[in-house]
Amino acid sequence: MKILNTLEKPVYLDKFTKLIFSYAEHVSSAKFQEIVEYLHKCAEDFREATRLDARRQFFIDLFQVCDRGKVGVLNRKKILSLLRHFYDRRSTSHKLQLWNPREWPIIELQDINLIDFWGSLDGQEVCEEASVSLIWSETEISETENLEYESVDDDRQETDRMSTSVTEGAVEEKDMSETETGGISKEENEAAEPSVPEVSKEGEDAISAVDSTGLEAADLDGEPGSGKSEEAILGSEPETETKAEEGYTSDREPGSEGHVSREGSGVTGASHEGTSTGASGEGAVTDTDATDSQQAMKETSASESQSDQQTTSETRLHDQDSASSVAEIQDHQDPCSFAASCLTLPQFVQLMDNFVGEDISLHTLKRLIAFMKREFKQTAEEKIKQREKIHRFSHVAQRKHLLEALFEKWDSKACGSLDLEEVITVLSTFKGHKGKEALMEAKEEICSRYPQLSKVGKITPKAFQIFLELIASKFTGNEDETMDNLVSFLTTSVEQSHIKSLQSSARRKWLQDIQKAAETSGTNMEPVYKAVIKALYQDMEAHGNNKTISAYIALLEENQLSPEQGQVLLRYMACTADNAPYILNRVLHREMKGISFAVIDQGKPIYVPRVQHHGNIHFWSSDDPEEEKKGSLLVLPLHDTHWRVFGILGLDTLWDQTHTSIFLTHEITFYEGVCHAFSKAYHHICMREHVLQVAVTALDWLYPRTPSIHSVTIYLVEPGTDKNYVLCKMITTDNTGQKEIHKSPVVLLREENILRGYLFKCTDSSEVTLTSIYGEHHIAVPLHDLARHTLGIFDISIGENKKLPPQEQKDLQKMLKMAQAACSEILQRFLEEREPTQVLEAEHVTNVRHAGILFHRFMLQDLRECVLKLGAESFDGIKSWAEPPALVYEVLKAVLLLLHPDWKGSQDTECWTHCKMKLDDNLIQEIYCFDPTASSVQVEAELLLDLITGFPQAAEWQQFSLPTQYLYQWLHTCLALMEITKTQHAEQNHP
Repeated sequence: MKILNTLEKPVYLDKFTKLIFSYAEHVSSAKFQEIVEYLHKCAEDFREATRLDARRQFFIDLFQVCDRGKVGVLNRKKILSLLRHFYDRRSTSHKLQLWNPREWPIIELQDINLIDFWGSLDGQEVCEEASVSLIWSETEISETENLEYESVDDDRQETDRMSTSVTEGAVEEKDMSETETGGISKEENEAAEPSVPEVSKEGEDAISAVDSTGLEAADLDGEPGSGKSEEAILGSEPETETKAEEGYTSDREPGSEGHVSREGSGVTGASHEGTSTGASGEGAVTDTDATDSQQAMKETSASESQSDQQTTSETRLHDQDSASSVAEIQDHQDPCSFAASCLTLPQFVQLMDNFVGEDISLHTLKRLIAFMKREFKQTAEEKIKQREKIHRFSHVAQRKHLLEALFEKWDSKACGSLDLEEVITVLSTFKGHKGKEALMEAKEEICSRYPQLSKVGKITPKAFQIFLELIASKFTGNEDETMDNLVSFLTTSVEQSHIKSLQSSARRKWLQDIQKAAETSGTNMEPVYKAVIKALYQDMEAHGNNKTISAYIALLEENQLSPEQGQVLLRYMACTADNAPYILNRVLHREMKGISFAVIDQGKPIYVPRVQHHGNIHFWSSDDPEEEKKGSLLVLPLHDTHWRVFGILGLDTLWDQTHTSIFLTHEITFYEGVCHAFSKAYHHICMREHVLQVAVTALDWLYPRTPSIHSVTIYLVEPGTDKNYVLCKMITTDNTGQKEIHKSPVVLLREENILRGYLFKCTDSSEVTLTSIYGEHHIAVPLHDLARHTLGIFDISIGENKKLPPQEQKDLQKMLKMAQAACSEILQRFLEEREPTQVLEAEHVTNVRHAGILFHRFMLQDLRECVLKLGAESFDGIKSWAEPPALVYEVLKAVLLLLHPDWKGSQDTECWTHCKMKLDDNLIQEIYCFDPTASSVQVEAELLLDLITGFPQAAEWQQFSLPTQYLYQWLHTCLALMEITKTQHAEQNHP
């Protein structure tokens, strides 16, 4: 009840009882018991989440101390290096409390060595550690660690002391000095801590960080602190006497002393100002903050220290608001915040949270914080470089926003593009003759990079920015200064009247509503179509003299039913209400009357002022004779980012009774803007559909390999209100792999899903988040967009196990890496205006209609690289076998039959002596270049699958060579791609 009282609406016992009774009044006893058990689990999870949020405050404070330059980011490699040093010097029992910093999710999947990533489980994963010039030497690390390091014998003594005797309903009091040191006596603790004054001070700061949150050490260990009443310890429950055994430190029962207990967390609702009543040291948090800031900022000026005090004080978060506060900080992050080399505050907090896990002892937590404070150092040169880097990123981001605003101002008609020749005309007056020379060189380069510019004569916002950067690069001197002068010149050159500005502002708002509809509708196009029609009506009412218009959108499709009528057709997907009975879902073929296919071929709008005089108009309504139909018709092409036409937008005034209505130039220009807005919205939806298709393919690959996974839920991130966001549940998968794709996604709001806060922490930090809820452990993994923001989330439930078995863990990592690579490729295709990278023949043929090809294609590329790195000498071990194990022989035989189907039944595959002679550099090159989707590949896939099916993979790989493992996985990937290609061909032949 005290925890609930910290939320917005307090719920007291009587009201709580009545509320539960109103739901459970008419249920059976068995059902009521289920409800009670469920609520009990919810209460435990809520209390645990509250405790962990309080612990996260320690890491927030640690970030503020390490970020001495107050730039808002820390060096990721340096932090990981410190975590490795700390972990390596722990005893075996203490290592069980921590996550190995050389393993995912502490390191990124792409940082794992490719050979180890796809290899056996004989050794642990190895991180490709780039050489980092740390400011301390190995000798310095060793010396400081010797002071801080705790011997294995001391750990065992501490473990033996970690037992509590608790009677039912009461907690036995323990001396506070021992509780605060995790069960180590004062003398032993002093002996273990560094004796250097500065180091000792850092250690005191770490301990004061515990006190400053309003928590006593006993609160975290489930023990009452001195001077605290029993009522102040929330959630205290009867405990049984336990004695932890070495090797099971991380699995100790809740309530064990020396570990952060789930059952007896005792987290108090600390006030927002950071003050609380109780034991000494909890009262004046501001003073504690000031001390911490002064200690952390010795090298800064007094003004900076004062600012740091305020920053640290402002980050004192309310227990229940920790996650949302981190999200707020993220909103104001620097442009480089999600770069792979940096850690923002949310990322740092999540990384540290993953490292320490749920069961870390308070004693180890204190040592970690003290160690990080002491060892995270920066030279003056590093600080200068970091500030320069941040300044550079900030300057680039500001310029990007400035150029976007400039483009928007120039695009007063809100059509989404500028006329290239008009831009060149204005730029030709910049810096006289030198400016013209630079302009012509830049024009040649931009047309070479974007060939469609010369054809369409339109320049998009991204191409506009690149064009200006190319111009600035042609001048001698400071490029940034030239760019600033160029932007200033254009800003003053592009002016518009007040009336035009108001008209442009209103129209831009309507176009933004189209994009907003796409961003908040999952993968449903219906809201986008409605937003387009609404925008057309709004503009007609405001600027079109209230003409009566009809509008419709038709998209190109491959004509699979009647190809004799043309390879493509136009299907009418949306229209105004009056036209729905005549046109909706109808199909227009090229051989039929009409101007739509002429628009598609030319890529330009066609305007017919008087339809009755044209003679080639297709009228869908037959209510009136064609010669009596009067009005105007306008058909505009819909372009993608590469200026390829994928449909049309049509408007007419046939329903207008005045019969004098025509479309004016400014209206036609706005409709071009509507086409551009619709194209962006349409491709945003397509992009999300492709991402989900990759996710489905990834789950299909994962489930047969990971029986320990209970369920997977996939969320997509959508914008909410007031700069917030929501999570949309798109796909759920049960323990059998059965998937449910939600047509109407369930929307999760942060404030309504307290127990699912880990999903929002994952989104905020864009880092993997580990937690337990409802008695099940979850791994929340973000899917990144191109800026490393969170695009979606894999919420993976692994049941009561804290980790997957090693082989399943590796398979999960493979799936996640391939899914991320495929999603990044999709985003680049849709957002970066570049042609797709096509590796396989199936990608050329289908234009990646089946996005699942990408998942297996990236897996194939990885395995190709692994095989290429082997070299022929890697096969020597296999060749040495006179009679190889069955698995080795069958794998090699399948590889040879895949590459050479005509060898079936020959000695090259049926005789081991001949078979092993094929293991050479030529085979490696064949494997590297083989395309399983090529039309020339004619293989009996069932035969190959039979050869390599039925072997207990995890057990067998420990006995055999690395090349066999690569070949086995390469075979499975090739067979998967062949199956996808076969399915696509079947769909094309029998739609």
